[in-house]
Amino acid sequence: MKTINTDNSFMLFFKMELEDGTEVESNFDDKPFEFKIGDGSLTMGMEDVLLGKSIDDTVSVTLSPDLAFGMPDENNIHTMPADDFPQDMPPEVNQVIAFDGPDDSEILGTILAIKGAEVEVDFSHPLAGRTINFTAKITDIF
Repeated sequence: MKTINTDNSFMLFFKMELEDGTEVESNFDDKPFEFKIGDGSLTMGMEDVLLGKSIDDTVSVTLSPDLAFGMPDENNIHTMPADDFPQDMPPEVNQVIAFDGPDDSEILGTILAIKGAEVEVDFSHPLAGRTINFTAKITDIF
């Protein structure tokens, strides 16, 4: 029987929820996604619960912030001029916005505060500091 290890790829359905049951992301109503342990798509905590699992196994686990998306980093909080935001999309507290990053990458930032002409943005992962309920069903291993 094939099991997930660090050398193979696998397909799975997954769901992430906050502690209060708010769904963050799910593909159970779509098609399974392909992953490989260590490719950076899943957190280490998610990968650890999948290691050794077989096709048709379902796992459901609650991950503390350190095993999910880490803790917010105060070094990732930056102040930006409010004028940098489009007039037709003014910033709002708790709003998550995609910003242009280095190398044409996209970086998500969460609006923490609006202080007059300045906006405080946290570029930590939007789920940093949150406990995550992770459920996965393995559909294929290859």
